[in-house]
Amino acid sequence: MTSEQNTDPLIVGSRTFHSRLLVGSGKYKDLEETRLASEASGADVVTLAIRRSNIGQNPDEENLLDAIPPEKYTILPNTAGCFTAKDAVRTCRLARELLDGHDLVKLEVLGDKKTLYPDITATLEAAETLVKDNFQVMVYTSDDPLIAKRLEEIGCVAVMPLAAPIGSGLGIQNKYNILNIIENATVPIIIDAGVGTASDAAVAMELGCDGVLMNSAISAAQNPILMASAMKHAIIAGREAFHAGRMPRKRYASASSPIDGTFF
Repeated sequence: MTSEQNTDPLIVGSRTFHSRLLVGSGKYKDLEETRLASEASGADVVTLAIRRSNIGQNPDEENLLDAIPPEKYTILPNTAGCFTAKDAVRTCRLARELLDGHDLVKLEVLGDKKTLYPDITATLEAAETLVKDNFQVMVYTSDDPLIAKRLEEIGCVAVMPLAAPIGSGLGIQNKYNILNIIENATVPIIIDAGVGTASDAAVAMELGCDGVLMNSAISAAQNPILMASAMKHAIIAGREAFHAGRMPRKRYASASSPIDGTFF
């Protein structure tokens, strides 16, 4: 853990995290690779799909929590695979039951199986229900600044706009929308979906995002464990660069060493 991570924590709802990288737990070849990649990422938060993961409900199958134990990580159950508000709310309530009252959840309600874009109307409906039911909701959404603000107003503890479609690896496609969301937010803005490599993560952090959540960018890499480490460093570097403040962009050259007053 670096001094930057120590002095610049990520606060989401009632929880404080030292790493601004949040990682997924799916698509790895086995639980051992999941464990090693999670460790290499330095993440405090690991998300899992309640509808697709065994976390003890099937005693005869491998338990994902053996690879990402709750004593070491904050488990972030998500509603991946839900296409209605009703299913998403039911899934979050199931997660709370399976995880002994755990209230921090990642809400996503998908609207289309091809693009996996969020169904915004259903997302708003589910968010309102879950907040009233005393969940701390981190919510996946489009990069629409108006919707992001509405989700914050509903009471979501973090808003998670996509950078590009889930699993696409395209990086941030609309920096100006993301900047608009950041500038108008009072809750953490965490990029969710579309990151492909370390430079994408660094760009997100340099824009001023509070964190990045990723899965495919690590699990689909040729060397997932090495990529997890690369992402850890990219997040730290991008955050430090954001705090440092980049130099102004210029159309013309500016000498690094002044030429005025030279002797020859």
